[in-house]
Amino acid sequence: MRILLINPNTTQAVTDLVAMHVQAIASDAASFVPVTGAFGARYISTRASAAIAGHAALDAFASHGAGCDAVYLACFGDPGLLALREIADVPVVGMAEASCLEACRRGRRFAIVTGGALWQPMLTEFVAAMGMADRLAAVRAIAPTGGEIAENPDAALAQLAAACTACATDDGAEVVILGGAALAGLAARIQPNVPVPVLCSVEVGTRAVIAAATAPFQRGKVPPALNSIGLGNGLANLLGQA
Repeated sequence: MRILLINPNTTQAVTDLVAMHVQAIASDAASFVPVTGAFGARYISTRASAAIAGHAALDAFASHGAGCDAVYLACFGDPGLLALREIADVPVVGMAEASCLEACRRGRRFAIVTGGALWQPMLTEFVAAMGMADRLAAVRAIAPTGGEIAENPDAALAQLAAACTACATDDGAEVVILGGAALAGLAARIQPNVPVPVLCSVEVGTRAVIAAATAPFQRGKVPPALNSIGLGNGLANLLGQA
């Protein structure tokens, strides 16, 4: 089983970090093909960078999706998720969506902890768009961005643990999602210091995409034609505009 792993930001180190973790989680169940966004922000932390990342994710699928059994959009916030589902003829799993669904299975109310202050309103809107606003206890974002946490994860552990604990004790969360590709592997490290389950978004998404790839799926989708100019060759060909 071959799964396309898309990191729609442009930092190869994040792609490498996530690819290492997902392959360890999957073991022999799947082989992942990691791809980094060809253009856009180094780290996604604003609405503008997320919008650009959605385009980068579509471009990555058009260029590298052939022969894959599923797509894992490995970015918390899922930029381009619905558009990918519109054009892909295989299952597409978003890290944030999969994590929220799993959190709802584990508890009545969940919270999200991530890095970068601007993500707080963005993720609140994301959860509301999924129709889960009544299940969301809180979104807490510590000051270091995901990129900064990836460069020095040890320095962020105490802040992440404190934020997760506050979600449980102050906000009433029964489960907390540690969200972000750059935070891969940190949930297990802070779990002993948090009184409720902490979900690693990378791990949850990995297990979800493997399950999706093995479930029945109606293939043969034809992407809707797009009358446009200026697209990359791969995306233009996929959408019938070459």
